[in-house]
Amino acid sequence: MSKKNITTENKIAIFRGKKIRRIIYKDEWWFSIIDIIEILVGNNRPRKYWNDLKMKLEKEGYAELSANIGQLKVAASDGKKRETDCANTETIFRIIQTIPSPKAEPFKRWLATVGYERVQEVDDPELATKRSREIYKAKGYSKPWIEKRMRGIAVREDLTDEWNNRGVNNEKGYAILTAEISKAAFGMTPSEYKMHKNLKKENLRDHMNDIELILAMLGEATTTKLSQDRDSRGFPKLRQDSKDGGAVAGRTRTDIEKQSGKSVVSKANYLNNIEGKSKKVVKKLRKR
Repeated sequence: MSKKNITTENKIAIFRGKKIRRIIYKDEWWFSIIDIIEILVGNNRPRKYWNDLKMKLEKEGYAELSANIGQLKVAASDGKKRETDCANTETIFRIIQTIPSPKAEPFKRWLATVGYERVQEVDDPELATKRSREIYKAKGYSKPWIEKRMRGIAVREDLTDEWNNRGVNNEKGYAILTAEISKAAFGMTPSEYKMHKNLKKENLRDHMNDIELILAMLGEATTTKLSQDRDSRGFPKLRQDSKDGGAVAGRTRTDIEKQSGKSVVSKANYLNNIEGKSKKVVKKLRKR
């Protein structure tokens, strides 16, 4: 199956507390079949169950089903992306119909809702942005922080589009170029930064404070502008743009640190700080 229409948007969906990996492919959600089998059957060997089921379906005349199943890269339990059998909502429905499980009907209703959300987002991209804002708000983030985060996502998308148009269109290339920007801007790569904040699988930028987010945006927006102004093509030139763009943010960071006398690069987890403040407010109210 062609991988041309795969995006890098991997997310986890939750059904009754159970995780289901999914990825956007051809502008719709494709779900990990193994994860769904495990939920419906409760089998400790979902991979074997799925292999046996595939053989059974092919014998019963469902050969065309195989054409609608793709091996797509989704994150495994160790965080690395590996190929696994995935299918879109329609194909998953057909698979579910062959599995005897009391969870099948509620799962179908859940799947219909989750799949439809993506259809809505394709027709009206603003819905995706609105949902993201609502999620951040529910987690306790302030409105000003959310607006910076959403702007940062847009800046990041502009940059990856630019890289794609100029000859770098794979995750490994994006990761290397992003590391160059981060190293020049903050003095550490994203993986080092996550360790600095004691994060594991969490999204680094979801745990940055306002200044950190602004500097990350500055580095990426500057990199985009440099690539456009220089008309850079190919990985080596884009890598130099990334170093130079990150350096602009790095000099700004250094200047802020000189003026304030404090390090911009924080070990603090921004969301934990919010939760900590909320707990203090609650304690004060209880004392009254």
